Amino acid sequence: MVKGGTSLALVRDELYATMEQAELSLEQFIVERDNGSLLQHAIEALQQVRGTLSLIELTGAEMLAQEVYQQATDIPTGAGSERDGQLSALCKALFVLRRYLENVELLRQELPEALLPTINELRQAGHLPSLPESFFFSVRLDQPRPHDGHSGAGLDAALSRRLQHMYQLGLLDYLRGNNLPASLKLMMRALQRMDAGLAGEPGRLCWIAAAALETCSDAQLLPRRSRKQLFSRLERELKHALHKPGHEISRSLLKELLYLVALGASQGDLARQVRNTFNLTPLPFTDHMLEDAYQRLSGPGQAVLRSLSAAIHEELAGLKDLLDLIERGTAQPESYASLHGLLGKLAKTLDMVGLSSAGNALQAQLPVVAEWSAEQPPQPDSLHRLADAVLYVESMVASLQREQRPAVVPPGQEAQSFANHQLTEAHIVVVGEAQAGLNLAKRAITSYLESSGDKLHLANVPSTLQAVRGGLWFLQQQRAAWLVGACAEYIQKQMLEAAQTPPGQLLETLADALSSLEYYLESGAVMRPETRPSVLDLAEESIKALGMAVPANA
Repeated sequence: MVKGGTSLALVRDELYATMEQAELSLEQFIVERDNGSLLQHAIEALQQVRGTLSLIELTGAEMLAQEVYQQATDIPTGAGSERDGQLSALCKALFVLRRYLENVELLRQELPEALLPTINELRQAGHLPSLPESFFFSVRLDQPRPHDGHSGAGLDAALSRRLQHMYQLGLLDYLRGNNLPASLKLMMRALQRMDAGLAGEPGRLCWIAAAALETCSDAQLLPRRSRKQLFSRLERELKHALHKPGHEISRSLLKELLYLVALGASQGDLARQVRNTFNLTPLPFTDHMLEDAYQRLSGPGQAVLRSLSAAIHEELAGLKDLLDLIERGTAQPESYASLHGLLGKLAKTLDMVGLSSAGNALQAQLPVVAEWSAEQPPQPDSLHRLADAVLYVESMVASLQREQRPAVVPPGQEAQSFANHQLTEAHIVVVGEAQAGLNLAKRAITSYLESSGDKLHLANVPSTLQAVRGGLWFLQQQRAAWLVGACAEYIQKQMLEAAQTPPGQLLETLADALSSLEYYLESGAVMRPETRPSVLDLAEESIKALGMAVPANA
């Protein structure tokens, strides 16, 4: 319960009437740009709105009203098209402010963080810097790191370069929105390895940043633009920290990272340590609650396409049921008309979502299906062609759900497209098995270390990795297959057959190689031949650091 939510009821009618005056004056000014009195009326009404919100202590709403007021005063009479973006942002902000106040009045709860996207859109339209996500968040940044045996033994140049490369590879895919869990995992791995070798503030930064990435992964925090900018900024900060001794770590960067740790409430070890150290209490909202609140304020959400895909699948299921009845000869007389209507409706839906090739495939079948009836049932060839078209549509929708651009095929080649789709599905199964094999190997190595070198934990690891190697050969990924085989050979000769356990640094390097290969699989590189081989370069560097010879054609 907030004071502003209670007080809002007392000024509600007058406040909403003043906001409506501001909106009308602003909308009329957009049409009549030379009428300065319209703009002045809007500014006066906005000033009154701002004062009222300040009086009833609605912090977030007052901030948004203040931004709207300042932007409006910046617009001159006779503003040209160069101000269209700013005027549009003003109108949207007033709409959001009205929706926000209605929610506060209904729920008696203020959530100013939900207004930050609108405030920042408005500031960007006025060429002002955006406010950070942590604007309403407070924390003491001077808390010392607990003594947990961290030594900061140092990083040599080669290892430092390899770990920076590892972080950059994960960051690149994170920026592109490709396979976020794998990207976050690789970035976190790089930071943990840096933390092990860095002392002082640089090590503390890596520790906090790794906890933030752990939280992003565990709590599935959304990859907002501000977070992509944050982790890009972190990459630059790490570069300065590694190459410029005595570099002062940005306090605003630390605050943003700690905000993510507090927001996600991850149960991971790193996140728990950081929360305890900085006394971070759980926030009264989650990232997804914020997103839902913002979508309620600004309009429809981003899940429309996913819901539409599910609806298309339901339509396809009904279509296939009708086809099955017709093929068996048990369809009702009205089933043929239903089939024709369903095909036409589905074709239009596919065109609307951009799957014009799939829509055309169904559209081409409409004249044929129109001739079918109980008295004139379809010939087997015609029925099979329609079935091929339906299967093609199903594969296109599946590609859309995987966020891949579906391949367009000419009419008549739907069967071949479906066969390609089935082959792709088989590849996905093989990749999944390979990922599981690498995960099993990493868990076994962890158990081996925790048991002080009990080789029983490693007994099945070489054979498991050789099976992964075989799967990669099937996928024509010869280089990745060779690197996995090299890991299997190292484990067999240097860990199982050797009398002594390899040094910890070499075991970490082996884990780097396996992590790079795991990322290569999880990031979809196997399914996208155009993907650059940088990840495999990283794995190869780790293999070389283990002292193993790498053939020139690997």
